[in-house]
Amino acid sequence: MKLLEIYILRRVGQMFLVALLPVLAIIWTTQVLQRINLVTDSGQSIGSFAKLATLILPSIIPVVLPFAIVIGVTQTLTTMNNDSELTVIDAAGAKRNIIIRPILLLAAVISIFSFFVDNVVEPKAKTGARQMIAAAYADLLSTVIEEKNFRRIDEGLYVQISERLAGRVLRGLFVVDERDPAFDMIYYAREGAVDDAGTSLIMRDGEVQRKARDGNVSIIKFDSYSFDLSDLTQNRGQATLRASDRDLAFLFNPDPADKDYIAKPGSYRAELHRRLSDWVLPFVFALIALAVAGDARSHREARLHPMVAALTLAFALRWASFYAANQIDTDPFYISVLYAIPVVAGIAAIVFLSMHKRLLIPAAVGERAAGIWHRIERLLPSAIGKTPGGRA
Repeated sequence: MKLLEIYILRRVGQMFLVALLPVLAIIWTTQVLQRINLVTDSGQSIGSFAKLATLILPSIIPVVLPFAIVIGVTQTLTTMNNDSELTVIDAAGAKRNIIIRPILLLAAVISIFSFFVDNVVEPKAKTGARQMIAAAYADLLSTVIEEKNFRRIDEGLYVQISERLAGRVLRGLFVVDERDPAFDMIYYAREGAVDDAGTSLIMRDGEVQRKARDGNVSIIKFDSYSFDLSDLTQNRGQATLRASDRDLAFLFNPDPADKDYIAKPGSYRAELHRRLSDWVLPFVFALIALAVAGDARSHREARLHPMVAALTLAFALRWASFYAANQIDTDPFYISVLYAIPVVAGIAAIVFLSMHKRLLIPAAVGERAAGIWHRIERLLPSAIGKTPGGRA
């Protein structure tokens, strides 16, 4: 590889990381905070929460990678153009391949990495996360719920325990069951225990209050009462795997006896074709970025910032791919549409590159996007036109 190609590869790679890491961190944080109830509801340690957060990360990476490469390529090439580096390269008689080759090489590596994460790392991470959450909620009454804390263990079901004794014995039970829309049930018991199967809570020496929606209350005292936990425990500790949790081999040849596959076979077909098409998006988006920002342009030329144009096209293609993948669940016709989207976009970008023409978005869309971009420039002037690495 020539020195200039190494220089371009280094600058694009640096800007790619600058774009990738902050966006990845923001999205990761929002996803992790949605699972904070693992700690608050089930009493898990911060270490368990950190492990779950780590398992979430692989599902975010393939989504962010294509847009990070667009930002890296367009910002680097725009800065090189503003610094007259692209003009000098053209004036020196260098072929355009000297710019295109290192960028496509980086995009190819990112695409392969995306395929590996999406089809190898992510299914294992998702399976581990589901199993971890299922195990955390597997035995809430006898091992997890803290003493003298009022906790929700299911939608409409709340429990408080005054004291936990040896042999799975619970003292001072208070249970509120609001799951039946016709009435609420409130249980008090001096003592209780969860049976070995975990399907029943045996309460002793207590009373149950039944409150109807019209306000009528009936109270019954009991010496012994069995509260059914089977609806809660039949799925506790057992992770139900979905199509997105399966590896590529399973998607190619699903188990016909798998309950989730029997219930939703279309989702497995959609997931398979999504996995086989999404990994090429970083390479296709790099071609689009090159077609938008890969040529030398005059500073006096009034135009939309290349990053905005490239990101607009990238978001449109990503949305189209996402829509087609969702439609495959019910209509197999969209399988061909899903594969055609990156192929057609890639060919169009290659044609523009070979003809030395810039790929542009429609004028009306460009003017609106330009107005938004100019407002962003005024708010964040220091963020525009800067890239690590300096000049050549």
